[in-house]
Amino acid sequence: MDHDRLAETMARLAREAGAAILAVRAEAEAGGSLGAALKDDRSPVTAADLAADRIIAEGLGAAFPDVPVVTEERAASQAGRAPGAFLIVDPLDGTKEFLRGAGDFTVNIAYVENGEPLRGVVYAPASGRLFRTEPDGRAVEEAAEGTRPLHVAEPDNAALRVVASKSHRDAATDAYIARYAVSEFRSAGSSLKFCLVAAGEADLYPRLGRTMEWDTAAGQAVLRGAGGHVVRLSDHAPLRYGKPGWENPHFLAFAPGVQLAGRA
Repeated sequence: MDHDRLAETMARLAREAGAAILAVRAEAEAGGSLGAALKDDRSPVTAADLAADRIIAEGLGAAFPDVPVVTEERAASQAGRAPGAFLIVDPLDGTKEFLRGAGDFTVNIAYVENGEPLRGVVYAPASGRLFRTEPDGRAVEEAAEGTRPLHVAEPDNAALRVVASKSHRDAATDAYIARYAVSEFRSAGSSLKFCLVAAGEADLYPRLGRTMEWDTAAGQAVLRGAGGHVVRLSDHAPLRYGKPGWENPHFLAFAPGVQLAGRA
């Protein structure tokens, strides 16, 4: 893989997809429609999801024709066994937040090799924050004021900063969080939770709910590039990709030094 070309292509396509998403929102605010519907699994999809998916899938296919692209919005791309290397896309992560008019939705693109997400881009169009891996795998954030390197913080286990899902937090998650000494708690949507840990703005993100690989791969790549880890809740083994059905187990994303509790 040409990682210089990959980094440039993923960031460019994420920005183009983000612009398309915001255009759909602007049209809806002017009296148009978001084109919302329910998929077979009862999760929502909008015209913005489909527009972003088209931009990214076609762009990746043109740039890397020999690398399979798995995307949430194309069921055919999810069929069969996962190859050794593939690109995986969630063109609009946080569709529920998008439908509510909130801003914490993202565009996620990742490159996976031998089960590990090595490179990724997480773009939040509403805020303009773009988290990505450099060609060498290190994580950075691009914003209006420039590019800065990302690195996880050194946690204080007597005063941990925890981030959890805005739309999917439940009693099991709260019970697990209660096992830690928490000084600060934040709710966030989409894959931004990984990025808050990567940016040193949180120490721990527990997820005790259903996620798919396209939800998490890009965020995990960014966190990995910032020095963080993502492990399965059940045994604290690394979270791997290319699993049958593309579904993740419950997991923990964290900065090294966090003293992990066991299964809730």
